[in-house]
Amino acid sequence: MIEIGTNIAIIADIHGNSTALKVVLDSIDKDKQIEHIYCLGDLIGIGHETNEVLDLLFSRNDITFVKGNHDEAILNIIDGKEPGSVGEERDHHKWIASELDKKFIPKLLNMPDMRFEKINGKNFLFVHYHLDVQNKFLPIDHHPTTENLDATYENSKADVISFGHHHIVHHFRSNRRLYLNPSSLGCNHKPVAPYVKLHVGSNEQMDVSFIEVPYDNKDFLLSYEKLDVPARDTILKVFHGEQHLRFV
Repeated sequence: MIEIGTNIAIIADIHGNSTALKVVLDSIDKDKQIEHIYCLGDLIGIGHETNEVLDLLFSRNDITFVKGNHDEAILNIIDGKEPGSVGEERDHHKWIASELDKKFIPKLLNMPDMRFEKINGKNFLFVHYHLDVQNKFLPIDHHPTTENLDATYENSKADVISFGHHHIVHHFRSNRRLYLNPSSLGCNHKPVAPYVKLHVGSNEQMDVSFIEVPYDNKDFLLSYEKLDVPARDTILKVFHGEQHLRFV
């Protein structure tokens, strides 16, 4: 619980991209106002810098986490369970699981599916994505609206609900609450890494800043081929817009 601090950063969907994560953490650290970071899951998977990402995140004491579906799939593989993924996505998850430094497993396992916080008098819900009554992720709503979000969270008492998973910005305000999705930090069709800075005022004011930090993604993208990452062609096309073709 943060009693006084009114400035937080929200990051989501790092997806094994430590190159992007480093520039975002540098940006946050240079902003002397931000007091805490909330990370909305999918720390790993898709990107190949698994251990670098986890080392960066877990070396800090100012980040609060929730678990994402890729994190969960990879933990299931390590535990001998079905990952919930199929085809080349499953092959990719198995490769990520084989590369994961096992020292990180306890912290990954300890992440909750959702987290409630009170920040400067406001009730916050942080979650990777919308959950059903069995705490299973709902299908992505590709046409989100304020009305749909209010219906999904009709029984919630949260003033702010922040989530990731769907790799596009969400910024919706209803007469009930504020909904925020910062977009994916690690997967983008441009060489930028996005996050949200949120100022929580002492009254009803909440100021939202969507920030994009530019970075050099050349080595990160070209390493998919060098490392023979499973599903790399699909990943580079779907999640990175084939930016690697600029370098070959």
